[in-house]
Amino acid sequence: MKKKNRVERRKHQRFRVREGVFAVLGPDSAKIGTIIDISMTGLAFNYIYMDDPSDGEDKSFELNIFFAEESLYLKKIKFQVVTDQQPPKIPFSSINLRRCGVRFDNLKPSQTSELEHFIRNYTVGEA
Repeated sequence: MKKKNRVERRKHQRFRVREGVFAVLGPDSAKIGTIIDISMTGLAFNYIYMDDPSDGEDKSFELNIFFAEESLYLKKIKFQVVTDQQPPKIPFSSINLRRCGVRFDNLKPSQTSELEHFIRNYTVGEA
């Protein structure tokens, strides 16, 4: 059986992010997790889902990116959630892990510059 080629719809190349770089959705959100990959138009990250009644009420639609090891902090990046789903379950794990993909919205010129710097200096190759 032939495997169908997956059609790539992304306009910008994605890059894998160094370990220890985190995304946080909103100032008080429980959605904090490690960034998997990033491009100039969005990113994907894994986070531990907590069955929290306030989950989904975060209307800030801003995210922050930080890397404590090198005092990196990109703040208040506007976004839209594209996907938020549970990846394949890890055997024998009780952790409820989810993968969230976001698309950046209306980046300011300074944020675009910071994002370009981040991609040049904190990624480890193509995703």
